Amino acid sequence: MPKLGSHRYGKARVRVLKILRNGETHTIKEIEVAALLKGDFETSYTAGDNSKVVPTDTIKNTINVLAKQHLGDEIELFAQILGKHFIDQYQQVRSAEITVDERAWQRLQIDDEPHPHAFQRGSDARVFTRVRCDANSCVVRSGIRGLVVLKSTESGFEGYPKCDFTTLRETADRILATSFTGTWTYAKTPGDYSSANAAILAAMLRVFATRYSPSAQTTLFQMGEAALASCAEICRLELAMPNKHCLLIDLSPFGLTNNNEVFVPIEEPHGQIEAIIERDD
Repeated sequence: MPKLGSHRYGKARVRVLKILRNGETHTIKEIEVAALLKGDFETSYTAGDNSKVVPTDTIKNTINVLAKQHLGDEIELFAQILGKHFIDQYQQVRSAEITVDERAWQRLQIDDEPHPHAFQRGSDARVFTRVRCDANSCVVRSGIRGLVVLKSTESGFEGYPKCDFTTLRETADRILATSFTGTWTYAKTPGDYSSANAAILAAMLRVFATRYSPSAQTTLFQMGEAALASCAEICRLELAMPNKHCLLIDLSPFGLTNNNEVFVPIEEPHGQIEAIIERDD
């Protein structure tokens, strides 16, 4: 006889764009929200009983209304308000997981001055927060996904095991490029989430740019170390560095020497490097 295991439901990809007005100076907040609820919903799956199911359309409307009332500079605060709302409003909801992705908009520079209300879309990278709330607490995780970074030298890969299937050549000078994703967990509430997130990211990118990389694994761990040192309120990082390989083109058939100048970028297959870095205390 089958039984229902873990289950949750909700609304995803709810898109909201809000203008934050400070006099003539505006700020654009464009977010995409997913709200997933866990709780006493078993009979909706097993018995056709909808008496406890909050309609996903209601969830979408709740996101829009609370965005009007509460969405500001810090998406973490909005996600906590949203999660607590579902816990407080519906006794059948035991936990709510709220994910908010933010798309960047950059202020246009007109005559070398930032324009107060004209913008251009920024990087495809997304900052995000994922907040899980229950009756007693909210756990906040924030991060960035899809941040494409590249260093054209100061990276190598040597001393690895070789077998009959190995064709990769050792090198002390290669391109290191990645579409970086990082998620960090807050053990304590920082004074300002936006400032803390910026400091964490800046610390990791400084390592990426300034330290010689003997491998993506080493660089990933060093980036995590720097992040923990930059923000006392975080306790754990989940990091992923999928390689965006740039393959050296062989120009010798044309009588040319290619001294790490001309490459072909490829998307797949790619190396997938992942790590979890935690405080040792």
